[in-house]
Amino acid sequence: METDTYSYMGRTFSASTVDSSGAFSDCPSDRSGEFSTSPSSSASAAAAASSSLHRLALSSSSSSSSSPTESETLALIRDLISGLDSPSLDLRRHSAMELRLLAKHSPQNRLLIAGAGAVRPLLSLLSHPDPLLQEHGVTAILNLSLCDANKDLIASSGAIKPLVSALKSGTPASKENAACALLRLSQIDDHKLAIGRSGAIPLLVDLLETGGHRGKKDASTALYAICSNRENKLRAVEAGIVRPLLDLMADPESGMVDKAAYVLHAVASGTREGRRAAVEEGGIPVLVEVVEVGTQRQKEIAAATLLVICEESPAHRAMVAREGAIPPLVALSQSCTSRAKNKAEALIELLRQPRSSSMNRGRAVDGSE
Repeated sequence: METDTYSYMGRTFSASTVDSSGAFSDCPSDRSGEFSTSPSSSASAAAAASSSLHRLALSSSSSSSSSPTESETLALIRDLISGLDSPSLDLRRHSAMELRLLAKHSPQNRLLIAGAGAVRPLLSLLSHPDPLLQEHGVTAILNLSLCDANKDLIASSGAIKPLVSALKSGTPASKENAACALLRLSQIDDHKLAIGRSGAIPLLVDLLETGGHRGKKDASTALYAICSNRENKLRAVEAGIVRPLLDLMADPESGMVDKAAYVLHAVASGTREGRRAAVEEGGIPVLVEVVEVGTQRQKEIAAATLLVICEESPAHRAMVAREGAIPPLVALSQSCTSRAKNKAEALIELLRQPRSSSMNRGRAVDGSE
């Protein structure tokens, strides 16, 4: 993973010094309830098997002597994979749902399902016109991707393109779970660029802006993971990520201030384009307000973002100073972690420089006039 670094007055800061632990949690397996379909008479055999398969899903991770053997579990999994090719829509829905639930409940099942060849048949469902079948397929892939050993197999099976399609045109649940699946795949560095080049980033930005609360959370988490390299950060800026991030940061009721602030910092610390967009979209007043009234963690990340915005631009320093940033930064430097203290002190020192000195330093850094 690339790490962006920047320095000021002999101090070196990097994106890795910004602690995002706790701001993000990985998208878990699907968070739907355990439901059953209402299959037609053409799928009555599948309906009869449903209760036993649910018991298998719930018991396969237990140590009970009544738990099914691996060979019994594998036989059931293979039957379900065969059901994905059935001419009966109800049976296909049922089989996809059962695979989804089996993968939800058991790490061992995730390995068995992927090893039995389920990935490609499940991916084929993502382009099916039936929205419920598509949703089961997306969510089954998400659940399988929870296992690190499955990530390369899923990606090499061609998962990225159909997941991006589901992100574009799926149901709300399909979009959310597609975002989570892409997040999981992006945890392998080699997949990040492929995801960025697939067209996923503008769709994730759209979900961040227009999705429900869960959709916004899933989109922000996926974007934070995917945008760990410069190429993807530039794509995110071009897709207009900064405006919805600032809107979320300016609304404490969104419950998204932390997540949006960390994504903004990732974009701003990695690209001059991100810093410019943050200023042009009115980000300085928002960031100063967060330093003043946010939680301790929010204040720290906002100060870190202001530091990278100000370091190379005297004009930006003047804007931050005019917004009244120095008093809350002084308070932050006196009552916070050493990491936040260092950032606050560096920014205060920068803002208190005489403007002529700042202008000369700015020209030396970026050649600006």
